[in-house]
Amino acid sequence: MRICVVAGPGPGSARLAPVDDAGAPAGPRRDVPGPDAIAAAVREAPPDVRWVWADATQTYPAVLAAGARVERCHDVAHTEAQLLGAVGRWGEPRSLAAAWARLTGGPVPPDPEPLPAALGPGGDADGGVQDALFDAVDVPSAPAALPPGTDPLDVLVAVHADQQRRVAAARAVSPGFTLLVAAESASALAAVEMSAAGLPWRADLHDAVLVEALGPRAPHGGRPPRLQALAEEVARLLGDPRLNPDSPPDVLRALRRAGVLVSSTRRHELRGVDHPAVGPLLQYKELSRLHTANGWAWREQWVRDGRFRPEYVPGGVVSGRWASRGGGALQIPKAVRGAVVADPGRVLVVADAGQLEPRVLAALSADPGMVAATQAGDLYAEIATRALGRTDARAEAKIALLSAMYGGGAGSAAPALAALRRRFPAALELLEEAARTGEDGGSVRSVLGRTSPVAAPGWLDGLGPEAAGGRARARGRFTRNFVVQASAADWAGVLVAGLRTRLAALGDRPDDARLVFFQHDEVVLEVREALAAAAVGAVTDAGSEATRLVLPGTGVRVPLEAAVVRSYAEKG
Repeated sequence: MRICVVAGPGPGSARLAPVDDAGAPAGPRRDVPGPDAIAAAVREAPPDVRWVWADATQTYPAVLAAGARVERCHDVAHTEAQLLGAVGRWGEPRSLAAAWARLTGGPVPPDPEPLPAALGPGGDADGGVQDALFDAVDVPSAPAALPPGTDPLDVLVAVHADQQRRVAAARAVSPGFTLLVAAESASALAAVEMSAAGLPWRADLHDAVLVEALGPRAPHGGRPPRLQALAEEVARLLGDPRLNPDSPPDVLRALRRAGVLVSSTRRHELRGVDHPAVGPLLQYKELSRLHTANGWAWREQWVRDGRFRPEYVPGGVVSGRWASRGGGALQIPKAVRGAVVADPGRVLVVADAGQLEPRVLAALSADPGMVAATQAGDLYAEIATRALGRTDARAEAKIALLSAMYGGGAGSAAPALAALRRRFPAALELLEEAARTGEDGGSVRSVLGRTSPVAAPGWLDGLGPEAAGGRARARGRFTRNFVVQASAADWAGVLVAGLRTRLAALGDRPDDARLVFFQHDEVVLEVREALAAAAVGAVTDAGSEATRLVLPGTGVRVPLEAAVVRSYAEKG
C-alpha cells in the first residue's frame, strides 16, 4: 500500500491519498488535522506503508522530530533524478513542480539551487569532466512552487503514477532500476535520520588534538601559534616577508622568484622539490587544513549538544556517491577521529567494505580469475600473486589496478598493468569499452541502471585535433570509472537501506541502535552496549543482502568487517 501525502492547508495539517503500486487511486482521500499531522498519520498507518512525498529533506525532518519513524518511502525528487538520467537528461530540475511541468507540457521551473554548469548533461570545462565524479551536487534546499491554482495532492498523485510508468520502462533496459529507486529513497530517509541523530563528538578531546597540533586558539580567528610560526618561516626562506601562504598564486610567485619552477602548489608536486621552504610549507598546508576544515570555528558551526550534525546529500555526486552540504562530513580526517566517542553505556560499530570497487569490477566483468581472487581477504595481494607471481608485489598491483579503473597514466606501473591485462582480460576490457563509449560522447550505466551524463551536442565543435582529443580522453576517463564507482554506490545504497531496517528491529527505542555516519563504503553505528553483537550481525546480514541483490550470481565476495569500539579512532 502507498499513501501520497502533502502538507496543508491548515497549520500542521496533512492531506492523504491512498494509491496502489502503479499509482492508481486505492481508497478515499482524507484530511488529518494538525499539529504534526503527517507524524500522526505515520504512527496510525500499518508499518508496510510506502509513503509518497515530494522530497524527504523537506517532509521527513518534522515527522522524525515529532517521534514518528518512516520505514519506506517513494521520494519524488530522488526518483526523478534517476529517471531523467536514464533517458539522457541528467541534471535537469528534479522537483515535484518540474516533474509536473514535464508531465503537462508546461514550462519547467528551475530548481532553487541549480546544478553547476560543469555537471550539466555532458558538460565539462577544459577536459575537467573526469573530476565530475567527485564534485558535489546539492539537492535543492527549498521546493520550487507549483503553478497557481493547482492542487498539490492531485499533482503528487499524478506525478507518482507517471514515475511508476517511467520506472517500468527503465526497468526494461536495466532490470535493477526498481531496486535503485527504492535504495535512493531509503537513503534519503537515512540521511535525515543521521543528521537528526548526529555523530557523538567530545569537545574536550577535540580541543586536546587541536592544541597539540596547532597550539592554543588564537583570538579573533587568527592563526594559532604553530601555524603562525610556520607561515613566518616559509616567508623568511622565500625572502618575502609579506607572503600569504594561504594564497597559491602568492606562493607560486615566491617559489619562482626563488628559482623553483612548479605549475601548482599541490602536495604531490611540491614533494619533488629540493628547497628549504618546501618542508615547512607542506607542514603549513597540512595544519592549515586541520585548522580550517575541522578546527574550533568548524566545531562551533557544526557540533551541537555534543553531536556533529552535518546535512547529508544522498546521490549528491553524479556517480551516486553521497555528498554533504557543509561540514565536510565525508572527510573526517584521522587526526580528529579520537573526538568521536560513544556515549556512556553505548559503543560504536564501525564497518567498511574491503576494496569494494575492484570487487565490483570483478562482478561486472565476470572475469573468472578476478572473481576467484575476490575470495581472498586482501584482494590486491591476491591479484599480485596471480598476475605478477610475487607476494611482495601488492603495491605494484594496487597502483596498476587503480590506474586501470581511473584512467591515470601508468608510469612505473606499466609492466604491472600489462600483466593485469594478460591475467584478467575481461575485467580490463570492460574498462576499455567504457572509456571508448565516453570518448565517443556516449553514456554508461551502473549495474542497477544509474546513468552517466551524455556529451552535449557539438561538444567537440571548434576544437583543434589536440584539444578535441584531450577532451575526448577526459570523458573516457570519466566513463571508465563511472561504471565501477556508480555500481559501488548502488551496492552501498542497498546496504544502507537494509541496515536501517535491521537496526530498527533491534531495540525498544529508536536510539538503541542507529546509523550515525556513512561515507562511500563505511558505516558507523551507535548502539547500546548490550546490542553490540546483534548490531554486528545486522551489518554482516545487510552486506550479504546487498551483494546478493546488486551482484547476484557472480560469485564475488565483498567482505564487510565490523569492529566494536569506544572511539572511532580505534578502528584505525
